[in-house]
Amino acid sequence: MLSILLQAAADAATAKLGAAVGAGIAAIGAGIGIGKIGGSAMEAIGRQPAAAGDIRSNMIVAAALVEGAAFFAIIVAFLAYVM
Repeated sequence: MLSILLQAAADAATAKLGAAVGAGIAAIGAGIGIGKIGGSAMEAIGRQPAAAGDIRSNMIVAAALVEGAAFFAIIVAFLAYVM
């Protein structure tokens, strides 16, 4: 009986650790993605300043998509943590 309880506790701890690692990877990935988007947009604006408005709006849309994917991944990780 004790071994079953210990195994259940170990499984729960493993799931919680996996959820924390998953949320951390999602946050790091989003940071890297948005950094690359911003850097590329600044380089593009530097090359063609007349198109700054179009580049900026495309950058915001791309950053929102990256944030949405990261937010979804973090929610899934927290759901794995709770369950």
